[in-house]
Amino acid sequence: MSGGVDSSVAACLLHEQGYEVIGAFMRMGSAPEPQEPGRVRLPVHSGADKHRGCCSAEDSTDARVVAGKLGIPFYALNFEEDFSRLIDYFADEYAAARTPNPCVRCNSWLKFGRLIEYADAVEADWIATGHYARIDQNPDRPRLFCARDSRKDQSYVLFGVPLPALRRTLFPLGNLTKSEVRAHARRFDLSLHDKPESQDICFVPDRDYARVVHSRRPDSQVTGRIRHVDGRDLGSHSGVANFTIGQRRGVGVAVGAPIYVSRLDTSSATVTVGPLEALMGDQVNASAISWLSEVPNTPFKAQVRIRYNHHAAPAWVTPIASDRVAVRFDEPQFAITPGQALVIYNNDEVLGGGWIDSP
Repeated sequence: MSGGVDSSVAACLLHEQGYEVIGAFMRMGSAPEPQEPGRVRLPVHSGADKHRGCCSAEDSTDARVVAGKLGIPFYALNFEEDFSRLIDYFADEYAAARTPNPCVRCNSWLKFGRLIEYADAVEADWIATGHYARIDQNPDRPRLFCARDSRKDQSYVLFGVPLPALRRTLFPLGNLTKSEVRAHARRFDLSLHDKPESQDICFVPDRDYARVVHSRRPDSQVTGRIRHVDGRDLGSHSGVANFTIGQRRGVGVAVGAPIYVSRLDTSSATVTVGPLEALMGDQVNASAISWLSEVPNTPFKAQVRIRYNHHAAPAWVTPIASDRVAVRFDEPQFAITPGQALVIYNNDEVLGGGWIDSP
């Protein structure tokens, strides 16, 4: 129970269905570090309609209130040490010129990793979250599907959940839309029925990713050059870790036309930029593949997503090893980014996923 409307409604629905529910809040110790004078932040929306981050003291209180309303046990679990590992991963990936996806790692390492250990400790048969996804607990193996509400579908960030954990998982919101979830929250008389959704990575609520990288990996801030794909030298930068593939704003140079970051090279501390066409590619290799289906050994047609807000695109997937694939898209895709998750679908079923090595 994160203190948001989704996990709160999930708990209420399970309680209503007769489950013996225990609420668990993951205390991450993720309060932002002090802002350094003069550092540049990415743009942040203002206004009370945005809820920055999650896992705050306020969120813990909200979750505890819902648990009290249901009359169920509630525990705040200290995962601060484990969460530090997640922040290290985040900083290491940026320092290596890769763009991390900490939400995927958090699901596999913590929400469906350490939380399983706690479920065992209290002899709980199931774990449940407020994720928007569907799961079919058939006798052979659990099968993970997209949510009914495609606008809220979170199956992309769940491919790394181990199969033993999926066998014990419930997604009460999988067949609901967001508006239906808020309607249930009003029906259950939850004061957080209109609470805004979290908008950012919980340990970077100010969106200043460079601050986190600089704090954890100060040696990654090596100055270098910004070059155009046509070979022109356009200026200098303060560190490759401050950029990501596909970035347009905040590049720090201008050429009289839109330019995007197209390549990052830590060995030479070079940031390469170019026009939109320089970001298009139809091939990608991925490793550390976690299969939720039978491991394939021959090429097959599928739909593939290369980031959270990417619409799955048709592609041929060729297994290279049990945990590596090569993908060729039918049409070129924008900003294939090393470090991001690549997730493979058969229509609305998640077959597996891994991590992009190179375009």
